[in-house]
Amino acid sequence: QVQVVESGGGLVQPGGSLRLSCETSGSGFSITAMAWYRQAPGMQRELAAIITNTGSTNYSESVRGRFTISRDSAKKMAYLQMSSLKVEDTAVYYCVARGVLFSTLRSSEYWGQGTQVTVSS
Repeated sequence: QVQVVESGGGLVQPGGSLRLSCETSGSGFSITAMAWYRQAPGMQRELAAIITNTGSTNYSESVRGRFTISRDSAKKMAYLQMSSLKVEDTAVYYCVARGVLFSTLRSSEYWGQGTQVTVSS
């Protein structure tokens, strides 16, 4: 099985920065992309950023230019560097690992439990 664990959330003032980390563990799974989703109170979950195993990245319009996604394939880690944070960035942030299970050769994805980010003065 694959486990995904996020860390680094917390309370930050508007304009501040925060770095989220995502650690994956387990075997028998080839990761092809990692992504960060977020869900604000009363809102639908949205994709914030994604990075493929070739290093290609994409961002939602709401975070482009302020957030940077990166990964360390050797450590099976992904990161989300968030800068110029706004109150509207307040949400639970989820890390997702997407890839292929060796046992079934089927695509699959695994979600972490989420980490709370609160932007408030």
